[in-house]
Amino acid sequence: MADKKGNIFKRFGKKFSDIIAELKRVTWPTGEKLAKTSAVVLLVIVFFAVYLTLISDGGRWILDKIGFYDIVETTATEATTEATTEATTEAPETSEETESSAEG
Repeated sequence: MADKKGNIFKRFGKKFSDIIAELKRVTWPTGEKLAKTSAVVLLVIVFFAVYLTLISDGGRWILDKIGFYDIVETTATEATTEATTEATTEAPETSEETESSAEG
């Protein structure tokens, strides 16, 4: 036989009261300690945001100076132009051309 767990509302009530009891046992930080810790976290976030921005911009600047972006753009443009040219020169016959060649 299955265990009788009780009414769902009683179980939710028990769980809720357990949560409240646990939160009462937590050692909460003082306002001063919370402010200092939050300031440290915000400073670390700002530091790494600036650091990663400098790394990104520095890398982009270096790649721009050695001509990396020029090479990539030229290669991509030429490949697209060649593919477009081949597609237009090898266009399939129209339906009218197919019908006239089939009749004659």
